[in-house]
Amino acid sequence: MMRTRPLKVALLGCGVVGSEVARIMTTHTHDLTARIGAPVELAGIAVRRPDRVRQGVPADLITTDATALVKRGDIDVVVEVIGGIEPVRTLITTAFEHGASVVSANKALLAADGATLHAAAVKAGVDLYYEAAVAGAIPLIRPLRESLAGDKVNRVLGIVNGTTNFILDRMDSTGAGYSEALDEATALGYAEADPTADVEGFDAAAKAAILAGIAFHTRVTIGDVHREGLTEVTAADIASAKRMGCTVKLLAICDRSADGRSVTARVHPAMIPLSHPLASVREAYNAVFVEADAAGQLMFYGPGAGGAPTASAVLGDLVAACRNKLAGTTGAGESAYTRLPVSPMGEVVTRYHISLDVADKPGVLAQVATVFAEHDVSIDTVRQQSRDRGADGVAAEGASGAREGGEASLVVVTHRAPDAALSATVEALRKLDTVRGVASIMRVEGE
Repeated sequence: MMRTRPLKVALLGCGVVGSEVARIMTTHTHDLTARIGAPVELAGIAVRRPDRVRQGVPADLITTDATALVKRGDIDVVVEVIGGIEPVRTLITTAFEHGASVVSANKALLAADGATLHAAAVKAGVDLYYEAAVAGAIPLIRPLRESLAGDKVNRVLGIVNGTTNFILDRMDSTGAGYSEALDEATALGYAEADPTADVEGFDAAAKAAILAGIAFHTRVTIGDVHREGLTEVTAADIASAKRMGCTVKLLAICDRSADGRSVTARVHPAMIPLSHPLASVREAYNAVFVEADAAGQLMFYGPGAGGAPTASAVLGDLVAACRNKLAGTTGAGESAYTRLPVSPMGEVVTRYHISLDVADKPGVLAQVATVFAEHDVSIDTVRQQSRDRGADGVAAEGASGAREGGEASLVVVTHRAPDAALSATVEALRKLDTVRGVASIMRVEGE
């Protein structure tokens, strides 16, 4: 028989995601009741600005006292969609202490202090779920934590930020520069007024830390993630990638080392072949590519942000947490038994695409090749174009015929080598008299 006493839910935050969670909970009560096995009731909504108009949100549930709400003692599940570190961390641990499970979309807090939160949930005998923290509506956390629990995941490679993917897609499809593409993303609502968290890779780095921890059963924090943004990506980089049969994406990459003794986590722009499934991910969509021993290659694709998609993930966790409450049990907690160290970026084996501005005279290519050899980095391909500047200052590109003393563009693509060796090679190239400048450096991934 179905339990008649409703399970009570407290909602912390009622912005784009929170208001959608509240709307679905109040308009789909019968469906949620049938799926959970008991009625579910929205018991209170904590907000900072109570006077703000919230369409479809019951006004009598609004409160500004989040602490009192989570301390009520009759709350079964707290849904947290505020974001940030404090006071959210304290609110979540307080909820645990008062017997409530927590569903969170807070990637920043989980990436910074997930171990503490998991330990507090275990101590209190409650659940901590956070599917919505990574890639919006895409089912990803649960498949990694549960469906692949019996497999060995070796790599997670993904596009986990819709704003940056939209910007790079526009640069690729229209030839726009970074600033122009960012302006369009802002006008369409994909980019925040302050886009730093997205374009500098902080958002993706938090998600990479969460994914690496779950995939490799070890503890990874955002401080362990090497991070580079896309603000330095130019239209010339996009064009060069096209000539290689590639496109540019901001990737979150989590790898288990070949010997299985360490892991790495990084976020940076990279060229990937057009044949790779991630290359076709357009607009503001997200996609994550997982490689495992038994399952092989899997890809998860869908909208990675937005009110309704993120609310879908939140409600999926809410249903699971409520079912566990009815059964008197808890779901899967933190699995960090491997305790693998996180290797620094310098030990990552990758490839570089390097564009150099060099003097157009004999012997330059030999000097450049010598620097690569001295650092034990093998060259895969070289492409050189002369740029002969006339009196009007306009550069004409051609395969040959430039006057000695002019300028040339030299593009070198390396074979795989440790990132530290590749970085040292670039620094040595900068010191050559014949190298006028390093125009761009980008890693090549996904091959």
